[in-house]
Amino acid sequence: MSRSNIPRDAIFATPLDELASFSFDEQVANVFPDMIKRSIPGYSQILGMTGVIAKRYVPEGGRIYDLGASLGATTLSVAQQLEHLETVDFITLDTSPAMTERCAKLLAKNLPQRSVTTLCSDVRSFDYQPCDLILLNFTLQFLPPADRQVLLTKLFQALRPGGALIISEKIHFEDPRQAQLLYELHHDFKRANGYSDMEISQKRTALEDVLLTDTPEQHEQRLKETGFSFVSQWFQYLNFASFLAIKGDS
Repeated sequence: MSRSNIPRDAIFATPLDELASFSFDEQVANVFPDMIKRSIPGYSQILGMTGVIAKRYVPEGGRIYDLGASLGATTLSVAQQLEHLETVDFITLDTSPAMTERCAKLLAKNLPQRSVTTLCSDVRSFDYQPCDLILLNFTLQFLPPADRQVLLTKLFQALRPGGALIISEKIHFEDPRQAQLLYELHHDFKRANGYSDMEISQKRTALEDVLLTDTPEQHEQRLKETGFSFVSQWFQYLNFASFLAIKGDS
């Protein structure tokens, strides 16, 4: 689909009498590519580099999980970088039926020769098989904070020694001045991408009880406590970041 044919996100462009909590429903799925590119600073750079990182950790015959896969953009980026491998299993999970349906069609169209399984499933209850790479991009932030460590422990146990986990998230900061400045700059970023103040305000209200952020320090500490031998924040753009965690060989 060309950029010009992507439906434009106008979900919050008119005043809404009652704002329901944000959900990844049919309406969001229809405009998601436009929404995420105009809302998340550095999204395309995260996608591209995720594929590059994957080349280091996925061997021939490897298995990759893309959790909270939405429309499969991360899987597509990784698959592009792993063209040299003949056999790789891709498994994508998302709890949204609307997202999963579209994801399955897009991946079948773009990766016809690859082993791809697209499932509508909760990442917390899924039975993971041994794997080499887990992608968790903008997913953990939508889980209750109490569930996050439990999930990461489950994912750590599924990873083979030397395997990698990539987590990308919206973050916040303890320092009030830093937090406020990056909060305001993120809104400036959205305005520069064509969102009105009303759209920004209404979406923020819809997300406030759904998307609960952590600090970078919380992310790194949680990953270390899970047992990862190497943890690094490799990317930040305003209040969005990505982390790489490696499971030790022993």
